[in-house]
Amino acid sequence: MSRKEIVVSNVSEEHSNSIAELVQVACRFDSDITLESNNRRINAKSIMGIMAFNPSKGMTVNIVAEGSDEEEALVAMEKFLVCE
Repeated sequence: MSRKEIVVSNVSEEHSNSIAELVQVACRFDSDITLESNNRRINAKSIMGIMAFNPSKGMTVNIVAEGSDEEEALVAMEKFLVCE
């Protein structure tokens, strides 16, 4: 299992449909990916979960990935959420 804490940038300004695009990034990987913040934990491959989670600028989020491509998944999710 890989884990990384990040601070979310302004994803809604950088991406036209940030929620759907974030789910698409997560779905490219076989690993299970979850996002955690303030005692909430959601599946990053669930559009309804992401909508409820609502990652927004300044939010501290733990990205957790577990599986065969967890390191790549972690990097891709971080790049999206910090707008690199």
